[in-house]
Amino acid sequence: MIKSIVIATALAATTASADGFIGKVSPKLSSDIMTPEVLWQMGRLGSVNLAPNGKTAVYSVSYYSKEQNKSHSVLYLLDMKSKATQQLTTSENSERGAIYINNGQNIAYLFGGQVWMMNADGNNRVQISHEKDEISDFLFSPDSKRVILIKTVPQNTSIQQNDADLDKASGMVINDLMYKHWDHYVTTAPHPFVATFNGNSITDAEDIMKGEPYECPMEPFGGVEQLAWSPDGSQIAYTCRKKAGLKYAISTDSDIYLYNLANKTTRNLCKPEGYVAPEVKVTESLERQAINSPHSTVDCNMGYDQNPQFSPDGKYVAWSSMMRDGYESDRSRLCVYELATGKKTYVTESFESGVNEFLWQPDSKSFYFRGCWHGKTNIYATNLQGCVKQLTNETADYVLVSLNATGKGVLAKRHSMSHPDELFEIIPQGKSVSIQQLTNENKPIFDQLTMGEVKERWVKTIDGKEELVWVIYPPHFDANKKYPALLFCEGGPQSPVSQFWSYRWNFQMMVANGYIVVAPNRRGLPGFGMEWLEEISGDYTGLCMQDYLSAIDDVAKEPYVDKERLGAVGASFGGFSVYWLAGHHEGRFKALIAHDGIYNTQQQYVETEEMWFPNWDLGGAPWERQNGEIRKAYAESPHLYVDKWTAPILCIHGQRDFRIEYTQAESAFAAARLRGIPAQMLLFPDENHWVLQPQNGILWQRTFFRWLDRWLKK
Repeated sequence: MIKSIVIATALAATTASADGFIGKVSPKLSSDIMTPEVLWQMGRLGSVNLAPNGKTAVYSVSYYSKEQNKSHSVLYLLDMKSKATQQLTTSENSERGAIYINNGQNIAYLFGGQVWMMNADGNNRVQISHEKDEISDFLFSPDSKRVILIKTVPQNTSIQQNDADLDKASGMVINDLMYKHWDHYVTTAPHPFVATFNGNSITDAEDIMKGEPYECPMEPFGGVEQLAWSPDGSQIAYTCRKKAGLKYAISTDSDIYLYNLANKTTRNLCKPEGYVAPEVKVTESLERQAINSPHSTVDCNMGYDQNPQFSPDGKYVAWSSMMRDGYESDRSRLCVYELATGKKTYVTESFESGVNEFLWQPDSKSFYFRGCWHGKTNIYATNLQGCVKQLTNETADYVLVSLNATGKGVLAKRHSMSHPDELFEIIPQGKSVSIQQLTNENKPIFDQLTMGEVKERWVKTIDGKEELVWVIYPPHFDANKKYPALLFCEGGPQSPVSQFWSYRWNFQMMVANGYIVVAPNRRGLPGFGMEWLEEISGDYTGLCMQDYLSAIDDVAKEPYVDKERLGAVGASFGGFSVYWLAGHHEGRFKALIAHDGIYNTQQQYVETEEMWFPNWDLGGAPWERQNGEIRKAYAESPHLYVDKWTAPILCIHGQRDFRIEYTQAESAFAAARLRGIPAQMLLFPDENHWVLQPQNGILWQRTFFRWLDRWLKK
């Protein structure tokens, strides 16, 4: 039996030994109320890989040190029967991405930018790759004789290479769009290299996209889930958007490609042979142009196609597919491609929401997948005939990991608004489902905390529809008292307000500070049908904004809510929402916080990097004045209503955020100060659209609540 290893410490942010090791803590808390410091002490469950015999699993957990201002990834071994854990990590440097190879005899993992291997019990660690360039990810073939290595190659499509004698020059000569992406300048692209593995070393890595200026996996978030080995190891299916510069900036049209290792040929599974992409107007929504496409009656998979998986029998490739180009929030459908005939079948059409991860079942005729419905992300099953069945019905969000040992169930991570990820095994048993928790990473912390209650509430909208609103109450809630309340404005703009757990926008942290949280699933969010989802496209200031107000007005009727102490907070599209509500709330709110929000839509159009986003969501460029949809998008920009601002506002932004530039926050802050509105700005020079560093995260939380307390707790 594996012994459970617990690293005991006193009250400290993390275990930090003399050599800098950051690991698990079991702190003794002085209160049952969560604080930012406690939140950052929690371990964060990462990748999980089950041994072929099903007896053990290897998984990673990330820990954070406030003092060192960094994180550390630790590997653990889990005994699937006893649930005991053994810590495998011995270095102060992170070890991650662990998987079983050689039929479970060994574990391969990433360490220091190279692939290493150890015995299944953690002994005999050896480096097995010696690449000149750093490896960011890897994927072994089923027989462990080959491995895909993800490495970067130079990419000079948009930023040209400087003269050789100017090697210290920091200037960039830019010739095209997509010269920046998310939080970095684009001078490299990830490529998949196929290498051989003889049991001791990885050699002869060869770029299967050599000479192509494209990304695989796709940035900024893609990983090895965007590639797959065929069961016999003879072919690789991979995801790629074979576009660069301007063409990349305006299109979400990625495809699934099949690479044959024997003859080194590649074919596109999404487009018919001889397909020629139509010319498009780069400043206009691609939806309006689709009817003019020469292939408009052919299934060309014009949107995002990604994350391929071969069926166990090798006859099919399945992937997640979106129908429309330029619409990154289109419904993801599960597409099944028959290799012998080229026939495509969509097997989740009866599920009127998107498909997230999916897994082939062993029979090659059915799948497990997860999807969001009514603010909860549960596990479903479907078959090749498209018969969808819901398996779990939890007030939680699941994330699929793998099949279990028998193939008759799955391993999945599960989180909720009240608890971070833990690993579970889910096994369908006739009409019921067995759900068993396998890990309990943060039990020592949660045993000392009191969580606020999360309640589901349905609110009538101004057009007579029903809106799901999550209401989260403070710990030790007393209905005889009055509490300030916060309206939470979701980002996306089409990300669900499901049972997510965040280390920044954490609802339990908000209620721990004495606030009732009102979190609406407003118009534009998935899980309520396509009509509800798409009412936001081209109409950022319409019914979705009224849905916010319907939600806060409804909850504010309760006797325990203080109507004179209401606030509104949000990030990204939620930040846009706060900026817009600042000029339209009619005195409801006494404090506002906008993080990484759009303040000026005209400014946003020419500043953002992924141009398909404003083309679709705003309807096109601001200079296309003849289009009524566009006129509304820019005529109702938040910055045009600053004269109506009354509430104190905190503007937060990361200066490495290329999705929404920090100049938006600077402009909003300046406008508020010039108008005499109480305002504060929190700028992070080294953060992107998110806040990732421990001390920045704690500063964010402290600033957030100091601002709210100042105006809502007088």
